[in-house]
Amino acid sequence: MKNFIFFLSFIAMLAFITACGADNESGAETTEDQNQSEESASADTDSSDAEDTEIVVNHELGETTVPVNPEKVVVFDYGVLETLKELDIDVAGVPQSNLPPHLEQYESDEYTNVGGLKEPDFEALAILDPDLIIISGRQGEMYDELSELAPTIFMGVDTADYMTSFESNVEILGQIFNKEDEVQAKIAEVEDVVNDVEETTKETDGKALIVLTNDGSVSAYGAGSRFGWIHDELGLPQADENIEVATHGQNVSFEYIAEKNPDYLFVIDRNAIVGGEDSAQKTLDNDLVNGTNAAKNDKVIYLDPNFWYISGGGTESVREMVTEVRDGIQE
Repeated sequence: MKNFIFFLSFIAMLAFITACGADNESGAETTEDQNQSEESASADTDSSDAEDTEIVVNHELGETTVPVNPEKVVVFDYGVLETLKELDIDVAGVPQSNLPPHLEQYESDEYTNVGGLKEPDFEALAILDPDLIIISGRQGEMYDELSELAPTIFMGVDTADYMTSFESNVEILGQIFNKEDEVQAKIAEVEDVVNDVEETTKETDGKALIVLTNDGSVSAYGAGSRFGWIHDELGLPQADENIEVATHGQNVSFEYIAEKNPDYLFVIDRNAIVGGEDSAQKTLDNDLVNGTNAAKNDKVIYLDPNFWYISGGGTESVREMVTEVRDGIQE
């Protein structure tokens, strides 16, 4: 009898141990499933974060994946530098030669000197190890080399569609640096001045000629050219509708200026930037130019070459450039 009772107890103990083992296995499976779910959720979150930390920028020279809010930014375009300054976005490196007066703060030792506008210092760039490089036309030929150092985007302004290009560039900066609202406010400021000038030009039949002087020589710029948005965007008619569209303008003579007889003569003095003996005023002070409607009516308008020749395309320079045109017409 005792043996039988012992046998029953042994069977019950085995059943209890088996049940506990099954529960442990079930619990282990549940824990494993939870761990897998958590890992999957973590992977999804990481994937989402990756999408939020970079954007793809399509530009004239290619397609570049750019980090959002990059820490070390190198800017070779002074127009872009203006915009970043106005948005309170710091940069790490700039070309410090030929900085215009409104950007002189970047001459400080706080910023790495990355060479010249046409001659980047690749050694300095490599040491800096930037997260983003922004270039424009003067550095276009070196895009591939710069891209090997860091994500590089081209943000030059399309002179054939100036304002659209300008606004697009500024909006891209807003996306990169999470400043969309501030960017729209800056664009609105520029648009207000542009609209003001357009209203003014509607009230005049006067024709304009844009020239750049350089050590005694003169080049003219028409619609679609580097400075042609005075015609294209601001609505001033051309004194000559057949000016060759070229990077350095069309070489012209004083006889040409007298023949076209502009009512407004807009002048950019290159020598004021690069140095030289002959100022624009000295170059244009002759009987042929002084006989034009523009000279006789005090409408020879000398534009600030720091904005028009060196920077341009930034929120500050475009606003100031448009204002100069407006004031020159109205005065």
